[in-house]
Amino acid sequence: MNICLYGSGSRKIDDTYTDEAYRLGCRIAEENHALVFGGGDTGMMGACARGVHDNGGKSIGIAPEWIGNFEPLCENSTEFIYVDSMDERKRGFLENSDAFIISPGGIGTLDEFFEIITLKKLEQHDKEIIVFNINHFYDKMIEMIDEMGEKGFLYKQETLFKVTSTVDGIFEILEGNADD
Repeated sequence: MNICLYGSGSRKIDDTYTDEAYRLGCRIAEENHALVFGGGDTGMMGACARGVHDNGGKSIGIAPEWIGNFEPLCENSTEFIYVDSMDERKRGFLENSDAFIISPGGIGTLDEFFEIITLKKLEQHDKEIIVFNINHFYDKMIEMIDEMGEKGFLYKQETLFKVTSTVDGIFEILEGNADD
């Protein structure tokens, strides 16, 4: 399975988050899955990619070349797909992934998350989407989405994505063993 990770590339992230991203990468490799990611060498992306590479796993980075002006790109990727724009990058994520994990991140991560759940809602894909809610990072966002559903602005979020705070929980969901 190709598992896409959305997450921050920031160098300022507390080790609590990047340690979990690294563990996720280790598990992706151990389960013989491949990581699809934004190609960054720092932050959540870089930590997860290191976990994959340190355990002999495969990764596919997807990014425009100019993104290297903002963050270093991962040189250890098994494959790197260069695109011209962020829209092409997101299309590449969709085309090359079987499931999506949203780890803690900033505006770019939220953009990717809301686009992938919107596409699922519009039946453009039926791939698993998992919010990796490390240290309750996404609690307020999930609360807001739940309120939108309660007030009739959207369908219940449970049908669009699942939430877990652990690496084990991610793999229970991917294996279809998680309680809904």
